[in-house]
Amino acid sequence: MIREGFRSIKTHGFMSFATVTITMACLIIIGSVALLSVNIDALIKDLENQNEVVAFVDENIAEESAAEALGSALAAVDNVESVEFVSRAEAMDNFMSNYDEDLMEGIDETVFRHRFVIHLEDIAEMAQTKAALEAVDGIVKVKAHLEYADTFVTIRNVVSIITLVLTVILVFVSVFIMSNTVKLATFGRREEIAIMKMVGATNSFIRLPFVVEGLVLGILGGGLAFLAEWGLYSVLTGRLMGTLTGSFITMVPFKSVMLPVLVFYLGTGILVGVFGGVNAIRNYLKV
Repeated sequence: MIREGFRSIKTHGFMSFATVTITMACLIIIGSVALLSVNIDALIKDLENQNEVVAFVDENIAEESAAEALGSALAAVDNVESVEFVSRAEAMDNFMSNYDEDLMEGIDETVFRHRFVIHLEDIAEMAQTKAALEAVDGIVKVKAHLEYADTFVTIRNVVSIITLVLTVILVFVSVFIMSNTVKLATFGRREEIAIMKMVGATNSFIRLPFVVEGLVLGILGGGLAFLAEWGLYSVLTGRLMGTLTGSFITMVPFKSVMLPVLVFYLGTGILVGVFGGVNAIRNYLKV
């Protein structure tokens, strides 16, 4: 019966080819949308990490060691990922590097305050974190771009919702198309199934070759779709990185998402192939 399942793939070569091709096309579409979502999410997170919060130390704390000691209290605040101390001298050097030194003549480091550059874990909680940082003794002001944080959070939520909706729609449409392709491939063999049923073959005896056939076609379709997606992703990312836009953004390496994509492709291909084939012959078993 297992051998019969493999023989059916060759015997009905055109429909087997159509099943594998449709499965590949649907999986590639779903996978491409998912990979696009992963890259957009990574880009937004990268932009979020660049949105810094600056906490200024009270100017009465002149000693650098005393000011730097406040870092432990700031790091203990919820939602704080990292804290970097910037002394008055470093702040002046950073400021002077952006302007002509002749114009800044006479300015010394006492004009500047010790400060901390702080990165947050989640910018959605920036307002609450800003208030908590300002409550730390020795901190007089916290500079935070709340309007940018709100914009990033909105973009992230909108992208997540759109991606979820598109993925759900594509999954349903793709499963429908793949299932109907399997049913179409089975339709031409309804007389064969009826004859086997009438000569005494059991349902399981008839069903097993279709299970094997669906399993093989599903693995074949999912595996080829994975290889095609890998190649397509590599080509597109390679070309993008060679353009001006590629110097500003970083694409997620395919190797980091390779295993989930492979499991999804093979799993979906097998489920659609096996259950689609079994479901397609259900009515033909009623003889």
